[in-house]
Amino acid sequence: MVRTGSPAPLWGAAGKAGYVLSCIAASLVLGISGVSYYLVNYVGSIGGSHAIVSGPSIGAQNILLMGLESRTDWNGNILPDDVLKALHACNAQEIANGCGGNDTNTLILIHIPAGGKKAVGFSIPRDDWVTYPTAYDGQTHGKIDQAYGLALAAEESQLRQQQPKIGQDQLAFQGNEAGRAAAVATVEQLTGVHIDHFAELNLDGFYELAKVLGGVEVCLNHPVPYDPNSGFRAAHAGYQHLDAKMALAFVRQRDGLANGDLDRTHRQQAVLDSVVKELRADGVLGDLTKLTDLLSIAKQYLITDSGWNLLDFISQLRGLSLGNITFRTLPIVRYQTIDGQAANVVDPANIQAIVHEVFYPAPGTQSSATPTATQGASKTTVDVYNGGNTAGLAAGVSAALVKAGYKAGKVGNAPSPLTTTEVRYGTGSSASAGKIASLFGVAAAASSTVAAGHVEVLLGANATLPDIAAAATPSTSNTPAPIPTTGAQGGAVNATNGIPCVN
Repeated sequence: MVRTGSPAPLWGAAGKAGYVLSCIAASLVLGISGVSYYLVNYVGSIGGSHAIVSGPSIGAQNILLMGLESRTDWNGNILPDDVLKALHACNAQEIANGCGGNDTNTLILIHIPAGGKKAVGFSIPRDDWVTYPTAYDGQTHGKIDQAYGLALAAEESQLRQQQPKIGQDQLAFQGNEAGRAAAVATVEQLTGVHIDHFAELNLDGFYELAKVLGGVEVCLNHPVPYDPNSGFRAAHAGYQHLDAKMALAFVRQRDGLANGDLDRTHRQQAVLDSVVKELRADGVLGDLTKLTDLLSIAKQYLITDSGWNLLDFISQLRGLSLGNITFRTLPIVRYQTIDGQAANVVDPANIQAIVHEVFYPAPGTQSSATPTATQGASKTTVDVYNGGNTAGLAAGVSAALVKAGYKAGKVGNAPSPLTTTEVRYGTGSSASAGKIASLFGVAAAASSTVAAGHVEVLLGANATLPDIAAAATPSTSNTPAPIPTTGAQGGAVNATNGIPCVN
């Protein structure tokens, strides 16, 4: 059974851990003579999950940072009372009665281009209402943060039936593995990009890391009255140092904030800047005792995919500076109550277009956290090629797209048979490509071989004619707003020489 409740997320947690490892490993690459072998063994022992097939550790890659709200440890045991009190996260009896859960309330998708000189990331609001890649105990729709807990519960329920004598440790491990796989697959489906690696931290892990770091420095736009749900308060505005307990409360609060979850994502993004600044400027990496403590905590609490070679990965991040890390929050259409839950209505096609344009800019352009303007359907020419088994399908797809407002392009057969459908686009066509790709359940990709203003659809073996007319008619009357570039939803949180001030 999934424990329910509405605790705030751990946005800073997994991101904090990921960049802690980046800086730690970078310091190894730069050389800590006499102790490097000892520290390399520490870093090499971090990992442990086979939930996904790992991508490359060198070159361009997408990384999902996850913070789990669980009030239990990785073996499924309720945390000790003194830890729960420090975390301001219910007591043992309340947890046994249902307080808390296993939701990924922190989801930050980061793209690191080849060379590792810069990084861009999108925070995904936890209340985004999505369709899951597969049903979990019959549930096909829900908030994006619930995929983990639903898959975990379904897996544990099945294991109890199949193996009545299974141990608690093994039950929790396999349940969490199912949760991780579900969270990754759900984010991939929403954003349309493949995830190469992930890093995951739970409540207790964030708290322990914050203690080793001695807390974090933050900046607030105004004083914050006491919030009973998170335990956070701030007597004054401006820069201030938070101890580990208050740092956790800071990244968990959403009640009482002007923009709710959107303000909270900005807080969590700002914590990343704070940690990077502390590691780079405040001598943490030069303190062997503190460095060893950080690695010890990471080894105990941080979970990553086992195929991720962290040392190889971080060796390419030596040139990554604070000014080259930019975070933004994925846009929502509006708030709505769905199935009795306060949720965010989102436009997956628009989200995919935004993510693709930032992560994979068309040749000749530079990646930016603010996507450039893209042309609409009426100015996009679509070329369709059949690489599948259904005769005449390319012509049918082309005709349907023309009815939906796109310009007719070339129609023919693909150069060779294709297993899956591919959608490629030229300069200025990312938004249209994202919407077209979503019709076939795939992600669009920029291509230097596709002309500007064109989208190329290569139909795979199992492709069928999608209901384009129905997909073009939104289930709601609201038209998604243009991509925001300022304010709570669109304002990028990044700090060129320090820590940004947030609500």
